Amino acid sequence: MRTVKDVEAYLARSNRRYRAVDGAAGTFVVESTAHQPPIAVRVEAPLVVLRVQITGAPKDDVQVYKRLLAANARSQVHTSFGLEGDTVVLSSALELENLDFNEIEACLDEIDLTLTQSAALVQPTPAS
Repeated sequence: MRTVKDVEAYLARSNRRYRAVDGAAGTFVVESTAHQPPIAVRVEAPLVVLRVQITGAPKDDVQVYKRLLAANARSQVHTSFGLEGDTVVLSSALELENLDFNEIEACLDEIDLTLTQSAALVQPTPAS
């Protein structure tokens, strides 16, 4: 069974800047690529959850939500877009028990790539 220490070792091995969150055991903040929001990593058995806030949820713009759902179906393998309150988030959940370095690295890489590409997905649809 993997533990928080294993996840932290994987983060260290990934050569990414990260820090443990004081007072929140098993929670880390991982820096993403330049000019992108940080990625929260939370270890809470039996899962490791990765989450990043993208932007405020657009009001009454069905086309934005359609683009996000299409991206989930078309190009997201390890992660998916969702709503958390009034915020669009990108998240992933991995099984802690058999977690390996390649899995967490693949999720972090997909988040980086998606953050780079997501600006066009969440842009308001021009009024006709």
